[in-house]
Amino acid sequence: MRFPALLLCICLVLLPSKLCAEDTESVSKGTPVSVNFGVKAGFTAALSLISDFTIEGMPIDQVQNNYKVGYFSSVFMRINFGNHFLQPEVSYNVNKCDISFSKPVSEDVPVGTGRSERASILSQIHSLDIPVLYGYNFIKQGPYSMALFGGPKIRLLWRNKSDITFRNFDQTDLTEELQPMSVSFTMGVAVTISPIFFDFRYDIGLLNLTKQLSGSEVYYERRDNVLSFSLGIFF
Repeated sequence: MRFPALLLCICLVLLPSKLCAEDTESVSKGTPVSVNFGVKAGFTAALSLISDFTIEGMPIDQVQNNYKVGYFSSVFMRINFGNHFLQPEVSYNVNKCDISFSKPVSEDVPVGTGRSERASILSQIHSLDIPVLYGYNFIKQGPYSMALFGGPKIRLLWRNKSDITFRNFDQTDLTEELQPMSVSFTMGVAVTISPIFFDFRYDIGLLNLTKQLSGSEVYYERRDNVLSFSLGIFF
């Protein structure tokens, strides 16, 4: 996936120039424009949405998500024009999730005599996330503001750093290879008490994270939705 990464870098280089041109035009029209930089850090809770889950051809219908706390840190730039703003970010994320399910009982076992056992999949996924958000301050008075925001996010998965563990599976040598890149949609709300702000957001995974499962007759697709909370400061 070298070409998408190169294309992304080009877009990030060209974006500030384009925004500066738009800002200059806004100033000429009398709209106040300012640029802020900032940093933030916080915690995440990831939800793995598993679909088309089968083990040796037998479907797994009920999967339980057990939330694990992850973390992240970000740097960002906010371009303000009136009550509106654009906010590109770069963040390093470590999302953790744990799903469990009852292993299917073979059809050869008489009904009522087979005892279902639990198995689980533990994931710790490292990624570099690059969202570009549009926001609107529906409250903005002096140093206080409250905004809604949303926008696309590109996730570059650090596959060598990520770890996926299969517990209590009957299959051996089971490994999962992740896609190198994924796309999410982010939406949330931010409360600012200058220069401090709080940020609540929810990421909706749009693409399958699983590239390949190898080692046995296990198949599934997964998307990650992530709830996050952060505390940040403007410079």
